[in-house]
Amino acid sequence: MSTLPVDNKSPEPPKRSSVVRSAGIVSAAVFASRISGLVRESIMARLFGASQLNDAFVLGFRIPNLTRDLFAEGALSSAFVPTFTRYLTTKSKEEARELSNLVATTLVVIVGVFCVLGMVFSPQLVNLLAPGFHQVPGKFEVAVSLTRIMFPFLLLVALAAQAMGVLNACDQFGVPAMSSTFFNIGSVTCGLVLGYWIGPHIGLQPIFGMAYGVVFGGAMQLFFQVPSLLRQGFSYWPRLSASHPGLRNILRLMGPAILGNASVQINSVINTNFAAGITDAAGHVINGPVSWLSYAFRFMQLPLGLFGVSIASATLPAISRSAAAENIAEFRQTLSRSIAMVMLLTIPSSAGLAVLGESMIAAVYQGGHFSRADTHQTSIALSCYAVGLTGYAALKVLAPAFYALNDARTPMIVSLCSILVNYATANTMIRFAGLGHAGLALSTSAVALFGFFVLLLVMRNRIHGVNGGALLASFLKITTASAAMSAVCGAASHLMLRSLGHSRLGHLATLGVAVPLGAICFYIGCRLLKVAELDAARDAFVAPLLRRFGLGQGPHAKLP
Repeated sequence: MSTLPVDNKSPEPPKRSSVVRSAGIVSAAVFASRISGLVRESIMARLFGASQLNDAFVLGFRIPNLTRDLFAEGALSSAFVPTFTRYLTTKSKEEARELSNLVATTLVVIVGVFCVLGMVFSPQLVNLLAPGFHQVPGKFEVAVSLTRIMFPFLLLVALAAQAMGVLNACDQFGVPAMSSTFFNIGSVTCGLVLGYWIGPHIGLQPIFGMAYGVVFGGAMQLFFQVPSLLRQGFSYWPRLSASHPGLRNILRLMGPAILGNASVQINSVINTNFAAGITDAAGHVINGPVSWLSYAFRFMQLPLGLFGVSIASATLPAISRSAAAENIAEFRQTLSRSIAMVMLLTIPSSAGLAVLGESMIAAVYQGGHFSRADTHQTSIALSCYAVGLTGYAALKVLAPAFYALNDARTPMIVSLCSILVNYATANTMIRFAGLGHAGLALSTSAVALFGFFVLLLVMRNRIHGVNGGALLASFLKITTASAAMSAVCGAASHLMLRSLGHSRLGHLATLGVAVPLGAICFYIGCRLLKVAELDAARDAFVAPLLRRFGLGQGPHAKLP
């Protein structure tokens, strides 16, 4: 564990602004990814609804996704990016290239073996996550088959995450962020071709065609990044050396990181187990809770990816360079500004999801096998997930900051403690409060907020402050503006739906009126309250869109 020494170097403004610009680039790419992801989910909703087939598919996809967070976006990215950035900053590019090849080869060996074991023991994994599936004839067996088909996706996405880490460390953010768009496009296209065009001729059911599409999409996500890697001078050659200091440092950081991320997956197992066993008044297991939670969380991925993941992706290389240079002032300033930016963008997003969630879900999902009742139940889960959106997004920024300080132990301990928080909250919500799947979404939010507040307090002591006064002032101002925005959106939604009804057209019209009104209200509120981060957010997230349409250009052009 390492702590940066106290020093009084002032961070350079260009570096701070470059983080915001990079976040804007990632956000634009993530927006395309999340929209394509919603299209993919919409297609799944219309084809399979919240049926037992979709429940089985969601579970089968969730199992490799759980381990993906261990080996890819979670532990690997957090441990790899700071170490690789340190090599780029303090050593030669050749040494950084060797480290990249060592990590990729190690992933092929370790994750490849894990995939084989996962396919062999799929029945045990499905039984662990969803024992309630046995009560519905055929549901358990379908989930096992789908899990086996989709498990190789784990290796592909782990290699894609390592490629993303290399490119981010080289200040290349757009291509890696866009790669998941190609996963969505590839998985849907291949799935539809296999399931509905080729499948009927070879006896392949549509749901299994969609599962093979997931694996194809994972391959597209990886290979889309290869040309950019080659342009940066990082070609792959198999290389193994257990004694390499960089690899050993990554593995040392990954150990606690895997344990910490494992707690997140344990929480998911607990919640999935609860969801799969939710019963009606007669004691019969309900089909739908697993799917409702999955659809709702997918919807929350849009603001989480746009703002949390994009800011985190841009922040980690920057603070890793500050840590390597032992510049605590720059580290503190970059981290606190990033957290403030997360609050500015996610607090109003949370309010918007809570107030307009039902219209959003109806506009995207409702139709075919996805009924109005499914829309209502999914919107309830979305409102409960929205409570923890800011905490969830801030964790994306804050937790990797500890890895930049060479400290993987603190996030691990907090994550392990979150298991108790999650179980206690979920158990209370399900068994005593009787909130069903909504209670499980609330428990997820409680865990996110718990982790954020604890890590923020620890980081405050570690680096001798996080500009807490400024963060608190920003939080209060942003929350006030968001409350006013919620009132405006709620009133507009009520009037529109009362006039047009709850048809899909009515919900689309509601969004077309309420969202712009809410955005204008929030912007005016932040202006009146003088929210410091507003200009930076405008320049990063709004200005590029205006320039694309020929607005705000020229040496003297200014946004309002």
